[in-house]
Amino acid sequence: MNHVHAKWQALRAARGPVDPAELDDLWAQLEVVDAASVLGSWRGFAFRTGHPVEKMLGASRWHGKRFDALDSAQPLICRAEDGTLYSDTAAGHGEASLWNVEFRGEVTATMVYDGMPVLDHFKRVDEHTLMGVMNGRPDVVLARGGYFYFGLEREDPDSA
Repeated sequence: MNHVHAKWQALRAARGPVDPAELDDLWAQLEVVDAASVLGSWRGFAFRTGHPVEKMLGASRWHGKRFDALDSAQPLICRAEDGTLYSDTAAGHGEASLWNVEFRGEVTATMVYDGMPVLDHFKRVDEHTLMGVMNGRPDVVLARGGYFYFGLEREDPDSA
């Protein structure tokens, strides 16, 4: 296991608060990814940094994201009371699309929300795992100046 993957695993397994500076450092070491290569269904999780989006996703029973096509992405796939999955378009203010967008000096896959000034940037941890950083207008996304960090794991690795 390489150093970057080992760091990912340690941060993924952390039970207590994760320092956003560690996540920034890891992000800088990951490879950019092309938007077309992330199509499919992904199970998501939040890194525990104390960002307010963590609570919102927990309350909505966030499951992950689904990218059916570059112009058809569902940012908030959630689990209903009966266990079924659905796209929470109310919380997400619609759905989204995938683009290749510059963030921190690199062009990488980015999900652009239809109804909010929010961008989720992605980089590759490995062929089945992505790291995400939620970015956008400060009054909508940033908490105390900080980003929301999350991970995505491909639900059907054989479809990659």
